[in-house]
Amino acid sequence: MTDATAPAPAASHTTGGAFYRLVWKWHFLASLYVLPFMAMLAITGGVYLYKPQIENWLYADRMHVEATGDTLPLKAQITALANHSGITRLRGVTDFDDPSRSTFIEFNDSHKIRSYAWVNPYSGEVLGTVARDETAMRMLKKLHGELLLGKFGTKFVELSAHWAIVMFITGAYLWWPRGNRTLKQAVSPPAGSPKKGRSWWRETHLFTGLLATVLVVPILITGLPWTDVWGAGLSYVQQETGQKSQSLRFSRSLPNSTTSEGTQIGYEDVFAIAKSEGLVAPYEMRPPRNEKAAFWIRSSSRNRYEQSELIIDQYSGAVLKRFNFAENPPVAKAVSLGISFHQGELYGRLNLIQNTIAAILAFALALTGFVAWWKRRPIGKLGVPNAPYAALSPAMIALVIFLSMLFPLVGASLMIALILDWLIFRRLGWFKT
Repeated sequence: MTDATAPAPAASHTTGGAFYRLVWKWHFLASLYVLPFMAMLAITGGVYLYKPQIENWLYADRMHVEATGDTLPLKAQITALANHSGITRLRGVTDFDDPSRSTFIEFNDSHKIRSYAWVNPYSGEVLGTVARDETAMRMLKKLHGELLLGKFGTKFVELSAHWAIVMFITGAYLWWPRGNRTLKQAVSPPAGSPKKGRSWWRETHLFTGLLATVLVVPILITGLPWTDVWGAGLSYVQQETGQKSQSLRFSRSLPNSTTSEGTQIGYEDVFAIAKSEGLVAPYEMRPPRNEKAAFWIRSSSRNRYEQSELIIDQYSGAVLKRFNFAENPPVAKAVSLGISFHQGELYGRLNLIQNTIAAILAFALALTGFVAWWKRRPIGKLGVPNAPYAALSPAMIALVIFLSMLFPLVGASLMIALILDWLIFRRLGWFKT
């Protein structure tokens, strides 16, 4: 008789064997949904951490040029792109303040497809164009965040992230030393090799889970602001409490140019103004949409504290407004820095290495969890842990309610699961050992 089929020992309804098996059962059932997503998110997220390096390799012949004299005016470079691909909307120009870099232009082409282009600033040659949504890293990001299924897919990813946090909480309870298992054993790497069988895989899963809790949970939490349900709720709270980001990029109350007519300053002048104002390269500029609007430009440095923004009068060149990252309210600043951490940018190479290790651990956790289950399950059965009745204490009930309120998709899916279990699964004998 395996530990999966053995009857549970008589124990307290709130602690010990019965409650332990109840937590184990829900940890197991949640893992059926979460682990495939965890493996996918670990792979795609781990690769996306190296987006700059990968793109530098993929587009090396487009991003880098040989300095051969004076550069052409930016408008001449944009004209060359218009002749090459057509421009129905100029979205932005990025200047790296580096003579060996090409000019990067974001635009809508003649078919109104949002695209990227690289132009040699010395010759005006269009080195390459690509639709934004067809770039490798853009597709990887959409797979990571929405399974390439848009708003429909992102709900499944968000649900897996929510339940993953619950799994780490229940996993910590299962890991906690009890019985003959000491704390020293719990924090020690598993001895032996995979040839030892199920026990080795189980211990490896527990040890990997311990490390992953420290490194992966912060990544899960800092990714939540991007989500549809949790992220929208956070955004609403920020709006109502005055903690919303004050960034000028998507603001609806930007100052217009002082007049609606005149001669527009050159794009080079806009970049020169940004440099004179102390902004750090590279500079990302978006041109005015009409005669009344103004230029928007910012530093696109990976250091959030260097990401200052300017609104510049398109006729006089006057700086109409400036916003520095440090001016953000505390919550907005924390969210932004959290995203920077999530992307492995917050504290340089150390952050990148840390998140890479976290991605490896998350994948290892999914793999060891699957193998441990596969070796434990009785032949021909799912191997759901037996969980006799275990009355929850008021503290545990409060914890479940708190988690359901903190992660609404967890609460909704838990209610659905309990209803289906009561109406269908028990009658059909599903999810039994």
